[in-house]
Amino acid sequence: MDSRDRDRVVLAAVVFAVLFSQLLLYPGIATLVSALGAEATTSPFAETALDASMWFLVAEFAAYVAFVGVWGAVSDVTGKRTPLIVAGAVAGATGYGLLALVPTIGSIPFEGVLLLRVFQGAMTIGALSLTMTMLMDLGGGNGRNMGAAGIAIGLGAALGAPVGGQLTEIHPLAPLVAATTLLLCVGALVTAVTDRAPTRRRSAGALLEGVRRQPTLSIPYAFGFVDRMTAGFFALVGTLYFQETFGLDAGTTGLLLACFFAPFALLQYPMGALSDRIGRTIPIVVGSICYGFGILAVGSAPTVVLAAVAMIAIGVLGALVSPTTMALVTDIADESERGLAMAGFNLAGSLGFLGGFLIGGTVAGSYGYDLAFLVVGGLEVAIAVVATPAFLRLSLGSSSEGRKRDVRP
Repeated sequence: MDSRDRDRVVLAAVVFAVLFSQLLLYPGIATLVSALGAEATTSPFAETALDASMWFLVAEFAAYVAFVGVWGAVSDVTGKRTPLIVAGAVAGATGYGLLALVPTIGSIPFEGVLLLRVFQGAMTIGALSLTMTMLMDLGGGNGRNMGAAGIAIGLGAALGAPVGGQLTEIHPLAPLVAATTLLLCVGALVTAVTDRAPTRRRSAGALLEGVRRQPTLSIPYAFGFVDRMTAGFFALVGTLYFQETFGLDAGTTGLLLACFFAPFALLQYPMGALSDRIGRTIPIVVGSICYGFGILAVGSAPTVVLAAVAMIAIGVLGALVSPTTMALVTDIADESERGLAMAGFNLAGSLGFLGGFLIGGTVAGSYGYDLAFLVVGGLEVAIAVVATPAFLRLSLGSSSEGRKRDVRP
């Protein structure tokens, strides 16, 4: 194994650990926010279990939105990734640890808990986004590198959900303690990787202008938004839907979520490599349309078994779309702007998660789960249909260096 392959494995492991720690909290989210003091009598953000869970998740992703661009810009301006990842991981671990200590203090209102969640999210996104940027820096095939990121994201989510469910059965705060430990490990692990960030420094203004001159980045950003929206939808609304509709406990809910995340994880690398050979258009456009209809199938499944089968199907389709979309960002971005370009993608994704929580939670709470599934699945199909003409134009264009801009790396 050469140094590039070794670093790819280590960086994928770091991405895995960050996503794993995040997903640990999801299956038992209602129990966790209750343990952290979410009560309707003390906070307007906790009128119901759904409200409290939604705002707890929204707080983290609002911080992602606010700070991911800052991390990316600082990284590109300074020409460094590793020390920033270490700082983000250690500070994120501190945030998780402080949340775990809240019940022992006993006097922090739920609004204070949400502020701690914002701090934790603002730090954690730096570790995640810049690690993915380091994978962009590796070279050797954008699809392969983003496939490695994708398989790490998928495995982290696939294993984090069921493990988090089991930890919640032991103690509601156990996922927070585990997340604290994992992020401390991330801070140590990333120091073993060579920092390949371009050494040419640029001002923040020049950096922003360079990204602005790449309007085609809006295409992968749009798909990243809607794909992450579906993930946020399942993390919150899907979890509660499965528990209320089929009477599942947290542990079984985690296993059902894993029916999606297992194929989503295991197929990321081969799907990313496939897009290096056949181009980005077919996997993203066709995969997204089928993925949207798959979401509708999950919401209409009459039994747990059929819901599990539908979750497996959309997991396969998600594996087709996700690494290809991230590879498209790498195809378009200049090497000296990768930190900010990936930050933009993660910003779009974080907004997507927020949309999944807010749109899904609001529609489900006001109009029921059926309409919520219809809205989210329909948006996935709609973005693919609307973006198809732009993809076709993009596939016919070439960059100033003479290569197909987004069709192949």
